[in-house]
Amino acid sequence: MTKTSATELASLLCSKLCHDMLSPVGALSNGLELLAGESDPEMRAKCIELMEQSARISTGKLKFFRLAFGAAGGFGDAVPVDEVRDVINALVAENKRVTVNWAIEAANLPKPAVKVMLNFAHIALDALIRGGTLDIGAEMRDGNAEIVVRATGDRIAFDDNIGRAIEGDLPPSELSSRTAAAHMIAVLAEESGGGLQFKRDEKALVLGAVLPQPEGMIG
Repeated sequence: MTKTSATELASLLCSKLCHDMLSPVGALSNGLELLAGESDPEMRAKCIELMEQSARISTGKLKFFRLAFGAAGGFGDAVPVDEVRDVINALVAENKRVTVNWAIEAANLPKPAVKVMLNFAHIALDALIRGGTLDIGAEMRDGNAEIVVRATGDRIAFDDNIGRAIEGDLPPSELSSRTAAAHMIAVLAEESGGGLQFKRDEKALVLGAVLPQPEGMIG
């Protein structure tokens, strides 16, 4: 795999974060402007409701980015699965057309596995443009963290460049804010001695990963 520089990757991830946060934060700003000039109690209540919704979305996205791209989860090698579940459920909550199913028995997962799972979930959720089902599973087996995320719906929208980035086949010159996260987890998997793969058709997208368990968690 040809890797982009840390500075370039950080820049692309920052661009993605700003792009994804622009809509809910902008809605908050617009709501404040409307509220300042509105005297009708019913309309003010609607403005406040929309602002509360935008605040929830903004908070959910920030928690997701912190765990998916940052150093969240404490100083240990593992992250509680409940924290991961809460972050993904919050991300999905505003999309009433998507149902999430979980299949994880472990109480904790290695940090690299968590980052891969979160980014897989984000990619899969984006693919469900008409809604559908998001299945998320993980288990620790034979010293590895095995992760599967499946999106199933009437239509799957999946950028081929994201697939190339997942497989490590996208040149740095072709990376964008849209593919940076996929490139990041591909690098993460390679550096840990693991691998990523995906399979898609018109109604399903399956993302899988096998990542060696960090030495600090073994035993």
